[in-house]
Amino acid sequence: MSSTVTAEHFLARSIQLATANVLNSGGPFGAVIVTASGQAFDGVNRVTATNDPTAHAEVTAIRRACSELGTFDLRGATLYTSCEPCPMCLASALWARVERVVFAADRHDAASVGFDDAVFYEYFENDNRDVLMPVSKLDLGDPQAPAVLEPFHTWNTLGSRIDY
Repeated sequence: MSSTVTAEHFLARSIQLATANVLNSGGPFGAVIVTASGQAFDGVNRVTATNDPTAHAEVTAIRRACSELGTFDLRGATLYTSCEPCPMCLASALWARVERVVFAADRHDAASVGFDDAVFYEYFENDNRDVLMPVSKLDLGDPQAPAVLEPFHTWNTLGSRIDY
């Protein structure tokens, strides 16, 4: 099977998952992670079904793949998703070291039916992002400064750590 047919197959699978998920109390999003060795792991959006705002299809597929493979590193994998990933899902794919993302519908298609993630994309492009959600560093002062770095010092000296 050619790579185009394979990509089309997995992208079609993500769309089928998304459609079936709507009928199972989930959101209209599906995803498939395909590893470099060809193993496939499905994920669907379960945000409202589980009251978990992080349970996007891409994240659930990444979680499943990592759990079943016993790794946090999906280097060489491709993420096929029924819709353009939001910033959280893109960040998750980056952290998982996914090599490539392929999507069907885009963010504008999603917005046309009420899933408007534009504000999240704009957050990272906007110098005035504190209007949406303030994020700031709290200076604990000199007496507390060593405590702030203590987790990193402990990490650096731990011989049994697993780098990621």
